[in-house]
Amino acid sequence: MTRTILITGASSGLGEGMAREFAARGDNLALCARRTERLEALRDELRRQYPAIRISLQALDVNDHEQVFEVFRGFQSEFGTLDRIIVNAGIGKGQPLGTGRFHANKQTAETNFVSALAQIEAAMEIFREQTRGHLVAVSSVTAVRGMPKNVTTYAATKAGLAALMEGLRVELVKQKSPIRVTTLYPGYIRTEINEKVKNTPFIVDAETGCKAMVKAIESEKPECFVPGWPWTPLGFLMKRLPVSVLARMF
Repeated sequence: MTRTILITGASSGLGEGMAREFAARGDNLALCARRTERLEALRDELRRQYPAIRISLQALDVNDHEQVFEVFRGFQSEFGTLDRIIVNAGIGKGQPLGTGRFHANKQTAETNFVSALAQIEAAMEIFREQTRGHLVAVSSVTAVRGMPKNVTTYAATKAGLAALMEGLRVELVKQKSPIRVTTLYPGYIRTEINEKVKNTPFIVDAETGCKAMVKAIESEKPECFVPGWPWTPLGFLMKRLPVSVLARMF
């Protein structure tokens, strides 16, 4: 049976890469982002490659929370059902705390956590109504510990997102719900959001990273570090390293 997959932030980076991977698997796509011209170019390319699949686009600024609910419902109405929703949209801004860049940190917190909450709420309303679905949220390997400097606020938002998903997962298990919840913890994957960032160990290109993400999503496991190697063992270690060691590493 052909599935329908909704991806936010699909105009570039990880969202675009995952869209390509799911299209190759024959899935229908509901894609949304702010930059619709890039979405249209992606849609046209994928339609040429995979003419059998359906692709629908919607403009969406995830910080417009009412629009999030409208767009998700619009996609559900168009396709009849949504099988998987991937909460991917986010930003990587951030500055050391107390350095006069509160606006950048506030924008990161609002986009990566509050707007992710809006997407999760909208997705879960649909999945509860359908009594099925697979919710995926893209967190980050930085979520496992507090991070210094420019990453402090970003890491905190991704940790909050992971906690939100875990709480939802616990609730659904208790209810014996068929709805599945997956949290992804990507390591360093080269995209526009981090192309100028230095000190990115074990970084992989976008295609490699997105293939690993889609493989993890398809497993429907509750939590996945991606790529699995080396980030699964590194994530385990990072949770347990003394702060003094983290300070030397980052």
